[in-house]
Amino acid sequence: MFTVKIAVEPQDQDALVADLWEAGTLGITEGPGELEAWFETEAAAARFGKAEPAPTFDWVQKIQDEWPALEVGEKFFVVPPWNTDPTPAGRFRLEINPGNMCGTGQHPCTQKCLAAMEQAIKPGDRVLDVGSGSGILSIAAKMLGAGTVIACDIDEETARPVPFFQGSVDAVKSNSFDVVVANIHEDVIGEMYPDFERVAPVRILSGFQDAQGEWTCVVR
Repeated sequence: MFTVKIAVEPQDQDALVADLWEAGTLGITEGPGELEAWFETEAAAARFGKAEPAPTFDWVQKIQDEWPALEVGEKFFVVPPWNTDPTPAGRFRLEINPGNMCGTGQHPCTQKCLAAMEQAIKPGDRVLDVGSGSGILSIAAKMLGAGTVIACDIDEETARPVPFFQGSVDAVKSNSFDVVVANIHEDVIGEMYPDFERVAPVRILSGFQDAQGEWTCVVR
């Protein structure tokens, strides 16, 4: 077994996690500014950097320890599939496999989106999740009582816990939703904002940093 350490910027971490799992990693752990991934063969690990023989230890337990349960906002309890901790009273158990796709629940932007959704989504609302990735925000919207949740992503290899189409917000009819949520790269938020305005009166947007360099989420 071999391991590789990969430097990564916070905004690129979810995408890298998805690439590693697609490449067949046996597990991933997170360190300051880097990810460490395990592979069965040296060649597989070397695709992402300098491969080293993996030390002998319980790496499965180490990987699981790297993905603890999280209380997010006032209503969510985000857990990986292997977690057996009881759900705190008054919270929704939001189970997401941290290795599948972008949107693990660990990134501050995802957490801020979930907290904002608690305040913005009303029972019966029509919600559009743009750049849905793992589907974590779509699932959360349903838990919050949204009447209709539609997800879209340009990547066809995307989780589909709700009705889904491959594409983006530009393909959506004007005024067809009450809330649009998008946790995507800051480079495209500005380009897409006119469509966000056109589609829904409430926009929950994240994936970017404020003037102080802090990850943030805005509701407009």
